[in-house]
Amino acid sequence: MTAIPLPQDIEAVVTLALKEDVGDGDLTAQLLPEDSTAQGQVITRDAAVFCGKAWFNEVFSQLSDAIKITWEVEDGDDLVPNQVLCRFEGPARALVTGERTALNFLQTLSGTATTANRFAKRIKGTRATVRDTRKTLPGLRTAQKYAVACGGCANHRMGLYDAILIKENHIMAAGSITAAVQQAQLVAGEKTQRTGLPVPIEVEVENIEEMEEAILAGAELVLVDNFSIPLLNKAAAANKKHRSLNRSQAMVEASGGITWENARSIADNGGDYIAVGTLTKDLQSVDLSMRFNVDGADSQEPSARVADGTATSGNSMESVAELIRSKNVKR
Repeated sequence: MTAIPLPQDIEAVVTLALKEDVGDGDLTAQLLPEDSTAQGQVITRDAAVFCGKAWFNEVFSQLSDAIKITWEVEDGDDLVPNQVLCRFEGPARALVTGERTALNFLQTLSGTATTANRFAKRIKGTRATVRDTRKTLPGLRTAQKYAVACGGCANHRMGLYDAILIKENHIMAAGSITAAVQQAQLVAGEKTQRTGLPVPIEVEVENIEEMEEAILAGAELVLVDNFSIPLLNKAAAANKKHRSLNRSQAMVEASGGITWENARSIADNGGDYIAVGTLTKDLQSVDLSMRFNVDGADSQEPSARVADGTATSGNSMESVAELIRSKNVKR
């Protein structure tokens, strides 16, 4: 897979996540001797697409510089049930403190990447591209969009600041689609002059007439909302005609009611892009376990899970006290 740039806000996002979970200190971790150490591995119970390595690393980096993590997978890799993702060792207190936050990132981002991968495979062989939306989990916008890319789909605008999407209320305020696009061109031009970055202009339309007006006004993309397959086909044909006559280079994006079941039909019937909010808002987290090795356990073999994601190899640990008594927690 082509390397995808990591977001620049990982440290800040992880800091906030740890703050909301740890607060002024992990009380239960204090049951472990301050100088105790532990080792273990993270495994997946599900088939999935992996994502979130950098966030997992950052969690433990912020808790202790003595924790060592050895990865056996990379973002974008396919996973099979019971596969070991990484092995870790270090201060036991820091490991149990960071466990839930680290796994939350991994299971959420791997779930996002897995959903995106299902859609990417669904439309494979067509000219369409599935893109995400702004329907992301608060605070995880850049992380989820990174995961979408790891899963094989594409990103739409990151936020309200890097592209213009003209909707019904904007059109009503401006007086018409044409007037809204003209104003948007001025705004986009000023932003591009300041930053040197292009600002795409997209218009959401509800019928072919509105689409025609948006294209002729100079919109670069038209978002056809809740179009039926026959109407989408008609929209694609109309846009193709404008492109052939050099009136426009606009592209068509389908939106509204997109599911895994109908995505292929939409891709086959003229959509250049397909906007899918499900990629980030309706994801199913991947079932992961962080397992500590105990007496006589072979660290190469997955171990049995116990409550709250902590587990052992063949022994049931009902509390942190059991972890203390294991030989692999050294004092």
